[in-house]
This record gives sequence, C-alpha cells and structure tokens, in this order.
Amino acid sequence: MKAIIITKYGSPKVLQLQDVPKPTPKENEILIKVKAANVTTADTMMRKGNPWYGRLFIGLTKPKYPIAGTGFSGTIEAVGGSVQRFQVGDEVFGESVFGAGANAEYLCVSEDGLVGVKPKNVAHEVLACVCDGPLTSWNYLKEMANVKSGQRVLINGASGSLGSAAVQLANYLGAEITAVCSSSNFDMVRSLGADHAIDYTKVDFTKTANRYDVIFDTVGKSSFPACKEILNKNGTYLSPVLSMPLLVQMLWTSKFGSKKAKFMATGLLAVPKLRTMLHELTKLLIAGKLKLVIDKRYSLHEVSIAHSYVDTGRKKGNVVINL
Repeated sequence: MKAIIITKYGSPKVLQLQDVPKPTPKENEILIKVKAANVTTADTMMRKGNPWYGRLFIGLTKPKYPIAGTGFSGTIEAVGGSVQRFQVGDEVFGESVFGAGANAEYLCVSEDGLVGVKPKNVAHEVLACVCDGPLTSWNYLKEMANVKSGQRVLINGASGSLGSAAVQLANYLGAEITAVCSSSNFDMVRSLGADHAIDYTKVDFTKTANRYDVIFDTVGKSSFPACKEILNKNGTYLSPVLSMPLLVQMLWTSKFGSKKAKFMATGLLAVPKLRTMLHELTKLLIAGKLKLVIDKRYSLHEVSIAHSYVDTGRKKGNVVINL
C-alpha cells in the first residue's frame, strides 16, 4: 500500500510517499481501508518532535511509528479472530493517537480503541476530523470548565479546528461567546454562533473592559497571568498547549485562589471516556448542531503540502486528506 512516512523529525520535507506492506489485523484489530484522514497542528508537532517532552511518547530520536496521521474514516476490509464490535463492510471513524498511521491507504486499529460506527448522513471527510478539534473542545468546555447557559466565554483562535468547534459547542451549551480571530474570519465565526468578535491584530483582548467566566485559549498564544484580570471570580483559563509556566500555574491555582488555570491531554484520557464524548459529538453532528469547517482538501501525495499549509498558522477549521 502507499503511505506517508516520517523519515525523521523536521520540516514537511521529511514526509515521503512510499510503498510499504499492507498491515494484517491482529486478533483484536480491524483493518480499515481509509477514505479520508486529516492533518492537524498536533500532527505537525509530532512531525517536528516538538515539544521535546512529547518524544517520550512518540520516540526520542525519530518517530516510533513512522506512518503519519491520526484521524481517519473508512470501511472495514478485514477483522481479527476475536473482534466482536465490528464486521467486514462496516463504515467507521476514529483516531489512532500514538500508533498514528492514518495517512495511508490502510490502517489497523484495536476494536477497543477510539473508533465508532459512521453515521450515514455524515461524510467521511467530516468524521476524519472529529477526534481533533471537536473532541478536545468538548472535553475542555463541557468536562473541564462545565460551561453553563448564560456564562460568558471567550475563545482565542476561534477560526481554527479547535476554535471553530468550540464556538459551536459553547453556543450549544448556552454561553455568550466572544471569538478572537482576524477580521477576515468574522463572518465565519458569527455564522457558527459567536455573539461578539475581536480582531487580535488590532485589539489585545486582555486589555479590554470585558470580563469572562471562561477563556479558552485554543492556540496557546496568551497566558493565565495575562488573562487573569479579565476573568470573573471563579473564572477558568483553559489551554490545550502545555508549557512549563502553565504547568506551574495549574498546580498553584489548584490549591490557591478562585481563578483557575487548566490543561489536560485529552488524548490520554481513558478510551471509554473518550468514546462517551465521541458518541455525544456524533449525536450533535447527526442533529446538525455541530458542523465541521473544511478549509482545504489534499490527496495522499500532497500531505507534505498540507503540512506546510498548517505550519503557516492560517488554517481555517480543518485540513482533509481524501483517498
């Protein structure tokens, strides 16, 4: 089969389209013919080997799992002897986190992994992206911040994969939403449910007079100290981008003060918990309460171009690989 191989840590040039052996499913695995995959900011970070401590999970000197890609959607072609949840012909979607391998014609994943049955009315290219922005944003807003109706929520980086999902999910939870992005994306974020929009190139949202119950910094471009003054009492600062200062602030605010800084690696949660959240998101997709923004589409041999585009930081919503 053809697959995108990460030959070493580095720029998009380290990504190569190669012919590799088609995988064979183990007893508890399913073999998926991939219809669509995605390219995320997390994928580009894994390609670079950044941050350095991430290499403890993905390989110290080079990627432990050389095939790129995590999110996928496709059709089961074969199943292992002990598989019970799925059968040949089922259409499925999900994420292969540290095993990666989604940027390939075929992928093996455990039936006990983060994988679900594809709804008939949702496209493969949409489902390939669900476990990135939407799943992380749902965990942060619903589980970590417990966003409630009437609360004021600011989303920094509102036009990206996490941000565009977060605007819709916060809206679903009943919050009043302020979206921070460039003015060229104002129409998009307002169509997704944002009540207010701030152009980060013209206004520093941390210097405004507004106050918020939750600040979700999806891009990690601000900080808890910078946002603390515009948080209401018992307010929460959330960021999925871990840094040493954030780690210290998270530990400190867990014991002291009413305002909290929080981080969680959503992908490291127990699979049953992730499956529950994925099921909730699937119901929102089916009901039309959640729509994924697709920015650009590429073919498998264009994955390095897709990575270069994501590296620009100008991605709107999601980038898809169609096979």
